[in-house]
This record gives sequence, C-alpha cells and structure tokens, in this order.
Amino acid sequence: MKSQSTQDIQKRTIKVLATTQILSGVGVAGTVAAGSLLVSSISNSETLAGLSQTTSVLGAAAMAIPLSKLTQRGGRRLGLSAGYAIGLIGAAFAIFGGSQRILIAMLFGTFMVGAASASGYQARFAATDLAQLENRSRQLSYVVWGSTIGAVTGPNLMGPSGALAEAMGLPKLVGPYILALVALGIGTLVIRLFLKPDPYLTAANLRSLTEEIPELLSARKTLKLIRANPSALFAIAAIAIGHLAMVSVMVMTPVHMAHVDVTLTVIGLVISIHIVGMYAFSPIIGTLSDRMGRRWVIQLGSIILLASCMVAGFADAHNSIELGFGLFLLGLGWSCTLIGGSTLLSESVETELRPSSQGASDLLMNLMGATGGALAGVVIGTLGYGWLCFFVAIPITALGIHSVRVPNIAKTEGN
Repeated sequence: MKSQSTQDIQKRTIKVLATTQILSGVGVAGTVAAGSLLVSSISNSETLAGLSQTTSVLGAAAMAIPLSKLTQRGGRRLGLSAGYAIGLIGAAFAIFGGSQRILIAMLFGTFMVGAASASGYQARFAATDLAQLENRSRQLSYVVWGSTIGAVTGPNLMGPSGALAEAMGLPKLVGPYILALVALGIGTLVIRLFLKPDPYLTAANLRSLTEEIPELLSARKTLKLIRANPSALFAIAAIAIGHLAMVSVMVMTPVHMAHVDVTLTVIGLVISIHIVGMYAFSPIIGTLSDRMGRRWVIQLGSIILLASCMVAGFADAHNSIELGFGLFLLGLGWSCTLIGGSTLLSESVETELRPSSQGASDLLMNLMGATGGALAGVVIGTLGYGWLCFFVAIPITALGIHSVRVPNIAKTEGN
C-alpha cells in the first residue's frame, strides 16, 4: 500500500502535468493550421503546404527515443522540460523564418516544435509512474483532459494571436508561433519548478534494490524482437495507420478551406472540433477497450475513420459545418486506434520490452504521420482534397480487413 506522502506526490504530479498539457496544447495546436498556410504563402505552392506538419511530426519522431533516454537517466523533469524547451526555441525559428519568408528557417522551427509534441505524449505516461493499479487509467485521463482544454483553446486563438503579430509588424500567420513561444516557455518553467519530487525517480526508488531496470533498447532492435509477434505488429499497425490518416487529412483541411477565403477564426474552430474528437472522449474509449476488447475498439476506429473520409471528402471548401463534422470523426477514429493499439501493444510484449516498444511505437507513428503530411500536399496540389480522402481510406480499409484475420489478438481482450 502506498504511503500518504507518495499519494501526495501523485496528486501534485497530476496537477502539474495537466497544467503543462494545457499550456503546450494552447501553444502547439494553433500552429497546425497556421503552419500549413504559412508554408503555402511563403512557397506560393499548395503542394508544399504539408511540409510544416511533416517536419513537426518528424521532430516528434526524432525526439521520442532521446526523451525516453533522458527520462531514464534524469527523471521526468529532465525529459519533459527538455522537450518543451526545444519546442520554445523552434517557435522562435518559425517566427523568424515566417516573418523573413525564409522557408528553411521556418521548417527548421516547426521540426523543433515537434519536440514539444513528443513531451506531450510522454507526459501521459508520467501520470502512471506512481498511480495505483485500480485508478491508473483515471489518473492518465486527467492529463488527457488537460490536452483537450489546451488543444481546443489554441486554434481559437489564431485570430487574436494573428492580430497581435500584425500589431508587432509581423505577418498574421506567425501569430500562433508567438503564442507557442510564450506558452512553451511557461510550461518549461512549470515542469522545472513544480514537478518535485520527480515521479519517475520516486517510483524507481520504491522498487526493490535487487530489481533490475530494463535497458531501453533501440527502435530497430525492439521492432526486430516483436516482428514475430502478430498481436504486437497489428497494434503498431493500428497506431501508425490511424496517425497517418489523421495527419494527412487534418493538415490539408485548412488549405482546402483557404480556397474560398475562409477566415482564420472559422478554420481554427474546425480544427478545435477535430481536437475535441481526438481527446475529449478518451476515457469513454478506454472503458470500451477494457470491456469490449482492444481489437473491437480498433475495428470501431477503422469504421469511424472511413466515415470521416467520406464526410470530409465530399464537403465543399466553404461548408465548415460538414468539414467540422468530418474532422470530428477523424479525431474520434484516431483516438480509438491509438488507445486500442497502445493497450494491445503493452499486453502483447514482455514487461522488459515495454519501455522500448513505447518509444519505437511513437517513433513509427510519427514517421507515418510525417509521410502522410508530405504526400498529402502533393495529392491536394495535383488532384484535390476529395482524392486525398479517397487515398487515405485505402490503408484504413486494409487495417479493418486485417483485424478480422489476425488470430489470438491478445491474452486478455478487455476481460
């Protein structure tokens, strides 16, 4: 049984993590739509518009393993604050590149902003370091709700932050990056000043001195070890394909809407609705995963993602209501594949492989998202938004079909 002092540390940890998730959400979410529009403006090419999100996702992928190693060596304070601090520097580069119309500098900045997203992913796992088994999911859900609040608020501040940028003599589209710089700076300070005692180090000290801490394997070695495990491979495929679909459609929706001069406020609202679908219902999806099974939730996510592609793909650029509903479904389907796939992956590998498999999964997930964002720009620049949704539906359909064929999904499927 945990001591009262440990329970107090956990309560404090959850509050600090939720606060920083709100801050990082406010800072990063608004840059999603603004980044695509800014790249399109600088390059005068819709084909390149997806590069902002692609580089951001690549940044998150590149930092997944290094931040895990920093955490293992120095605790959550070191790992999380490092990611947010790198994101802060990236926001400054994006502001410089956007205001000077230097595409390389702007994309280098978005790459570094991706480190803040990597910290955001790992903050959820920090919520479980000291959590008791019976309330671990609920503790994690509090941090996810922090993501919801911040990520929904961020896009709706695109208009005001754009006005602030113009008042400073800067392009309107760098406004969200100014907001990101401030929010991530505050988030870094909150982690450094208030995440004490460190939950990861405290949990490590509570372990038996004779218990060996598993080595954090490289992504390549981890993937090689789980290659012969059908359940683990299916779980990673569900996470990666769901992320591929989400990034590809989401990042190009603002560009599609800009064809008819939709305001930044309306675009921000549509992205906010999408983010509500991504995070707000995660506790419900987690409960369904526990009760109905991981594969069932992944199959449900595949169906929802296909419905999203149909709704958004047939929507006119000016139909913000239909696009908003399509992107809401996109976020909800992504949440199903992420939660179902992540839980299944944890259950399908040996305990000593879990830290490494988590990092490898995040790496592959973000690489798939980066690929999707890059290819999405090419598709929308040559064929159009509807065709993009059609092509995205192909791997989703393959995932759904494969889910029926995979035998012995896990030892425990939510029972």
